[in-house]
Amino acid sequence: MAARLVKRCTCLLREATRLAPAVSPVGQLRLARGAQKLLTSSATSSSSRLPGPLSELVEKEQVFTPYPERQEVDQLIEKATRPEELLELLGGGHCLHQNHAALTLIQLSRLLSEKPKDKALLLQDARFQQLLHLVNSQIAAVWHGTLVKLLRSLYALGLPAASKELRSVEQEVRWRMRRLKYKHLAFLAESSATYMQEQGSRELLAELLVHLERRWAEIDDSRMVVAMMMKTGLLSEPLMTRLEDKCLELVEQFGPEELRKVLVTLAAQKRRSVPLLRAISYHLVQKPFPLTKGILLDLAYAYGKLGFHQTQVFQRLAADLLPHTPSLTSSEVARCTKSFAFLKWLNLPLFEAFAQHVLDRAQSVTLPHLYNMLLAFARVNFHPEREDPFFSLVHQKLGSELAGLEPAVQVDVVWALCVLQQALEAELQAVLHPEFHTQFLGGGSPKDQSIFQKLLHINATAQLEHPEYTGPLLPASALVPRPSAPDRKVTPLQKELQETLKGLLGSADKGSFMVATQYGWVLDAEVLLDTDSQLLPLRAFVAPHLALPSGSQPLPTGAKRLAFLRWEFPNFNSRSKDLLGRFVMARRHLLAAGFLLVDVPYYEWLELKSEWQKSAYLKDKMRKAVAEELAK
Repeated sequence: MAARLVKRCTCLLREATRLAPAVSPVGQLRLARGAQKLLTSSATSSSSRLPGPLSELVEKEQVFTPYPERQEVDQLIEKATRPEELLELLGGGHCLHQNHAALTLIQLSRLLSEKPKDKALLLQDARFQQLLHLVNSQIAAVWHGTLVKLLRSLYALGLPAASKELRSVEQEVRWRMRRLKYKHLAFLAESSATYMQEQGSRELLAELLVHLERRWAEIDDSRMVVAMMMKTGLLSEPLMTRLEDKCLELVEQFGPEELRKVLVTLAAQKRRSVPLLRAISYHLVQKPFPLTKGILLDLAYAYGKLGFHQTQVFQRLAADLLPHTPSLTSSEVARCTKSFAFLKWLNLPLFEAFAQHVLDRAQSVTLPHLYNMLLAFARVNFHPEREDPFFSLVHQKLGSELAGLEPAVQVDVVWALCVLQQALEAELQAVLHPEFHTQFLGGGSPKDQSIFQKLLHINATAQLEHPEYTGPLLPASALVPRPSAPDRKVTPLQKELQETLKGLLGSADKGSFMVATQYGWVLDAEVLLDTDSQLLPLRAFVAPHLALPSGSQPLPTGAKRLAFLRWEFPNFNSRSKDLLGRFVMARRHLLAAGFLLVDVPYYEWLELKSEWQKSAYLKDKMRKAVAEELAK
């Protein structure tokens, strides 16, 4: 049986040799390879039973070279330093095989990569056109790796989209797509995706992305998966999903640079892949590799952009960044402060170092960097130890440049100063002036509504915290609360709090829920108590905190208004029971408006299991608020 099989293979080899002149070199090579593979495997599997002459026949069969041997012309192409040296090879009597013309074009592209004028002259050179014609006539014989580099080079040289030679190379790539190795497809996607979009080769790009997605399991190199995420992940959602899966599989092999690239790519594409982020966070915490200043800044940016909280990672970032603070630029300090503020992560030593960095470079720090830090400090309610020098510098910079900022930025800056209780009368007047604030009154976009909400807070600061302020203020018509979004979701804490309060009040006229005040803050509930701590009918009495008049009777002597404020998990700094800056300002405003506050934080409410416990908790909170007021 084995002897018969070997005889068949021998006949196949003879037939291949006889037909060789009628087929292309690539065809010869494929046919011979197939015959050789079949013959070799057969001979190997039954070598013990082959007679002597047949074994000798197998050994004497021709072995095909996988790639042409290096010639002198290969060295000339590699060592060329001028396009002219390459073009002279065409008429120099050199024997060029099918890959030499392609290699010459690739080297031309490298030499002219940053010389657009020379590229335009090259396209008009007759020798270059001859080179293109030579490649086009031998395109089927160009090897895979050279072919993908050739296509990238033709794009880089700026061949017209309608060029016959360019279309021929593109078509050859499409025909070979299934046979190309994954690394060739990845190289083509990384290096040529932008050119394909610009040259109108979108069909080729789409087919390339489909092949990359279907063959994603062939990726076995961490560098390749990271590079593909950075260059091609944005072009295809399914491909990016596959790359994230492969990245999760290979994350143990990543070094700090690969981890940085993956995180920055996810942040740039706003892809919050929680399993991948958890795996990266684990390796950042567990592996002791050193992190450079640049990597630390990029990691802080990526985590802040994605809003992914991981306490141990933040602790390491803060600890590793602290020694680098003196060497940071003002831009890097502002960027880092902003990233940690997005994460609501207040590390006091690090933030103090940032504030000191600004004071040490007071003359060189620019206003954009300063107000970005100011907004970050306001978000986490951070007050530097050297508060007076810091805010003196802020007011000094703002004094002459505040009016030159964009209107929205002006509002943000003054609002941040109000949060930190550092706003000056002139700064309040600048944004509350009618000529300034009217541009935001009728806006319906989310951004305009956010700016207007901050104007209400600034107006409340001027009214409640600056008794010497003489105006201007927002008009009364602007203080009327706007209708809330109909699709706004009710949180479990909000729902349970309202249900418990309704059971305590008994009558609907004894309290109000979701009260929108003229100060820009919404009360979860409001009740009115007399001197004996008995509930009064709320709507019968005047309410100066409302923009629209309500009730006509003056408050009885000794009556007290209680405002219920629930504090959800997002209202606090990360891993802290300290409220964010805007909510600290809300409490200050409502206290200044005459309310007694009943705070209901989520971490206390979660411990209450029964309705009786919740009712008793609210009653106790109300008694404490009244007792604290009487004790003053």
